[in-house]
Formats: sequence, C-alpha cells, structure tokens
Amino acid sequence: MSLRRLLPALCVGTLAIALIGACLPWSVASVRLTRAVGKSLAANYGIAMRTEGGAGIALLPLPRLDFEGVRLNAGTVDGPLLAEGGSLTLKLGIRALLAGRIEIDTLSLERTTITLPVDDADRRWVEPVRRLRARLTEAGGSRPRRISLTDAILVGRDPRDGSAQTASDVDLILSWPFWSSQTNITGSFLWNETPTRFSLSGLQLDQLFSGRESPFSATATWPAGHLAAEGSGALAEGLSLRGQGSLQTRSLRETLAWAGTDVALSPFLQTFAIDGTFESSGRNLLLPSMRLQLGDNRLEGAGSVSFGENRPALQATLAAENLNLAPVLATLIQVFGLDDPSDANGWSRQSIALRPFTGGDLDLRLSAGSARLGPVVMEDIASSLLVREGSVEASLGRASVRGGTIKGRFGLTTSVSDRGETELRAQGAFDRLDLGALLVDLGQESWIVGNAQGQFMLEGAGRTAAGLIGHINGRSSLAMEGGTLAGLDLADVVHRNGIAASGALARRNGRTPFERAGVTLRFVDGIGEITDGTLKANSLTASLRGTLSLPDRSLIAKAELMPRAANDNALRPGAPQGPLFDIEGPWDAVAVRAISRDGGSDLDSRGGSILAPNALRVPTTGNFDLPTRARAYAP
Repeated sequence: MSLRRLLPALCVGTLAIALIGACLPWSVASVRLTRAVGKSLAANYGIAMRTEGGAGIALLPLPRLDFEGVRLNAGTVDGPLLAEGGSLTLKLGIRALLAGRIEIDTLSLERTTITLPVDDADRRWVEPVRRLRARLTEAGGSRPRRISLTDAILVGRDPRDGSAQTASDVDLILSWPFWSSQTNITGSFLWNETPTRFSLSGLQLDQLFSGRESPFSATATWPAGHLAAEGSGALAEGLSLRGQGSLQTRSLRETLAWAGTDVALSPFLQTFAIDGTFESSGRNLLLPSMRLQLGDNRLEGAGSVSFGENRPALQATLAAENLNLAPVLATLIQVFGLDDPSDANGWSRQSIALRPFTGGDLDLRLSAGSARLGPVVMEDIASSLLVREGSVEASLGRASVRGGTIKGRFGLTTSVSDRGETELRAQGAFDRLDLGALLVDLGQESWIVGNAQGQFMLEGAGRTAAGLIGHINGRSSLAMEGGTLAGLDLADVVHRNGIAASGALARRNGRTPFERAGVTLRFVDGIGEITDGTLKANSLTASLRGTLSLPDRSLIAKAELMPRAANDNALRPGAPQGPLFDIEGPWDAVAVRAISRDGGSDLDSRGGSILAPNALRVPTTGNFDLPTRARAYAP
C-alpha cells in the first residue's frame, strides 16, 4: 500500500480507537479527582462524600465519573448520614468542565441505602434541600438535569406515629429537561410487600419554591387500586393542594393494608371508588363535591378527612337515589360468624369485639330515596352513623316501609371493665306498618293482616353473639287495630270445643277479624316474659301468657279463648270458659295443642295439634334463621 493511502487509514483508525477509548470507563486512583468532586458537592449542595477505592472515568458521550462504596453525609464527613453503599455516577457539564469547573448534569445512585429524617428534630436533609431549592429558583443558575435512584432502599419513619418504615426496590427518576421549565418524576417501590408505581408531571419547581402555585398531574398504581389527581399546589405555608382526583380499589382492605392505616367499618367495605374535587392543607383534606361508589351503590355529597397522628377522621353528608344494603347484611353475618355457628342453637361463639370496626372516626349523614334490604324496600330514608374509638352509634331518623314509618337507634360500646366485651343499647318504634304485606315480602304466608304499631328498648353485653343474646334485658310491644288472622277461624275453634276444622278449604277460607290485638314482652337475661298478650274479636277474646327464650330460640306459652257476646266489652258473669292451648317448641317448629282445664292432656279426644308444624310461618332457613327470600339477597 502506498504511503499516500496508508496515512489516511492510520488517522481514521487512530481516531476510532480514541473515540472508543473515550467512551469506555477507565479506572483511576486519583485522590485529587475524588477530592475535587467532593469539594464541588459540598460547596453546591452541602453534601460531603467519601468513597472506597478509585474512580472510573469516561469522556464520551458526556464526561462521566463512577464511584464505588459511596458514603454521603450532611455538611461534613462526620455529619448525619444521608446515603451509604452502592455506586454513584456523575455526568458533568461540558462547558463548565472546559472552564475548569465541575458542574453536575446527571446524578445516579444505584444499590444504595438512603436515610430519611428519623424524627421532627432530625434536620439532616434541610441544608441539601435548601441549596438545591436555591439553584432551582436562581435565574441562570446551574442545576442537575436528572437525578435517579436504581434498586435503592429508603429508611425513614411514618409521620403519623413515628414508627420505622422501609421501602425497597426503589427506582426513581427526577428530570428537568433543558428545553422545559417543568419537572417530571416517575418511579416504583416495594412497601408493605406491595409493589407500587407512581408518576408526577407538570411541576414548575421554580414557582413552587418561590411561594407561588404550580400545576401538577399525579398517578399511583398498586395491585388493588389506582389513584389519579391533577390541579395546582403551593408550598407557601406548608404543602397545600387543590384540584380534581379519583381513587379506585377492588379491595379496600388490601389498599388500607398497603397504606398502613385503617378506616371505620372497613370490614364492610370492599369495592370502592371515589372522584371529585379536593382541597388539602397539612393533614386536612376537604372534598367539596364527591361521587362515591360502594359496590353497586352510588352516592353523592361532600365531606372532609383529617389524618391525625393516631387515627383518621371522616365526616360526610351523602345522598343516593337507591341503595342495596344486602351486601352489608351478608358481611354482618360473616364477620360475626352467624352463618357458621358453633353450638346447636345457632348463636355464634365468635368474638364481637369492636376493635376491627373502629379503626378510624366517622361522622356520616346519609339519605336515600329508597333502600333494599333483601326483599324489603324502605323509602324516604334519613339516617346517621357515628364511629369513635370503642363505640358505634347508628340512628334511623325516619324510613317508610309498607305504608308505615319506622325509626330507631342503636349503640355498641366497648366495655370499660373488659375490652373484649361489647355493650348493646337499642330502641326503636314503628307505626301503621302493613304486617301482612311485610310477611309476603319476606317470602312468608300472610297469616295476619292489618296495620301494626310497636316499640322496643333493649340492652345487653357479651363477648360473643351467644353471650350478648343471653344477657338481653328490656321491653318490647306490638299492637294492631282492626286486623285479621288468616287461615284460622277462632270462633269456629271455640264452637268445636278447641278443634280446628280440617282440610285445605277450611284453612284457606278461615278468617278471624279482630278489633284489637297486642303483646308485650319483658326481657331478663334473654328470656322474654309475655306480660300482656290479648286479642279482642266480636265474639271472643283471647289471652296469651308464657316466655320467649332468645338463647334457646324457643317459645313456651298458654293461650286461652273466651267467648263473649257481640258488642260486649266484658265477659258475662257465668259465661262458659273456652278452650286452653299449649304453644311450645323451637321457633322453626312451634306446636299448638289443646289441653284440658284440669291440667291433663286432652289430645286424644281433641285430635292433637290444631296447627301443623310451623303453621305460624316462623322462617326456617338453617343456622341464622333468615327468611329464605331475604337470605337469597345476601351474596
């Protein structure tokens, strides 16, 4: 090859080798280089750097320095620890380097452990953040264009309770492109064994650090849910935000476990979604307009959340056109173990302590046009719910059911002497309730027809449902005016001396109109004594005495029928006595049998029970004894 051709080839080859060598990192053991970089970090950002071993250097495509075994401290090398371990990569600005200065264009930390403040008095990050903030707000000042973390660990504390927290597998990228004044942040981490990805874009850090508002757009995604928000924020007097946002989760319980917090009545909540406007300042979040979805229920209203150090507090006023309360009933059955009882009587031995339900404070005002509890439809509902630590109080201000009005209030409180024991206080009343139509709704035969009114007041305490039922005390009463017993003609029973007419036709056509009927019970330790049970018809009166056992789910009573003249308000002296009946058995198999007045059984002469088993249509559907039609609505 001629010299004329050889020289250009040698030049090209030399240039290629030089370019390749400039792109490859070269290890150097220059203390002066490490010291120069450390001096620049200390002067510009208040960070002191120490490394183990030498440094790697590459010149292309940008001048780059690599350090292993890095330790970063605040202020001096003996100052509080900021980051330790892993590697540090710095890409330097070319113009500053040509002028003999070191300016960081890109900073990358890999496999390092970063220590965040451990308490309110820990100020290790104050000076580095202040200097970075000054560079971001200084006109024409140099600043990093990119800061990244790869496979890092963040160690800090939970600001709510000060507990130690660790986030692992942290990947983070903060970028300030030179062609834009906006800052973008993306990353992912593993916290509470849950992987999470997030992004924050559109930030104007120069405006934000100058006390002005900056727009933002944020998203966060974890296996159980998704969060999105956009609006504006400021740092003038602490962080404040306002805008539009949404939160969706397929399992609120998983989301709360991921967030390391709890809310009131969380066992009753699963699928959850909320969107609307928000305003936040410090630990307070206002929701002036929000739309809430709980399962199939959609509600609208306003509310606020206060994130206290110990427990969150939620206040809300919500309204809905229609509510489906069957999932609430199903969850109530499940969490209290009523669908899997541990004794033959069906009352659960599972704990009913309130702690799982009072993880946060709640003050809720709820109204609805209609609500369905299984097959029962309630209309024009106004209610409230108050949850505090160790107590749950609910009230139904009003609701219309089958032409009648119902209202009530109940409270559950953790016992002061025994934290595992729950105290119950409940009271309620109803008026003009169409009892026959309600029985039809529940899938039962309408064996009694008419409008009923009644009230109850009960209290008790127990560690389990069985224990609570066994300590119920109080009173309840029910009365009806101008009603009818369907399927049974009591006047004919008196005429037949206590024997009911046989045959389906007689039962279908049998009716007993009455002027008034009522029953009053007084409960002591779960046993309800029937202190006043009466029925007054045109040609007879009836009385009922006995006991209703809640723990045993049984009824033991005696009924007496007495004939009377039409329009007579009192029995005639010397009037013949009517038949007596024993009413006895479990709720799902009550037997009614005629007995003689001398105390002996008259079954042989009177033909046994005047009613077939369960002729009173007491629901029997297994352990919990919900009506079949009502239970079918519970998922």
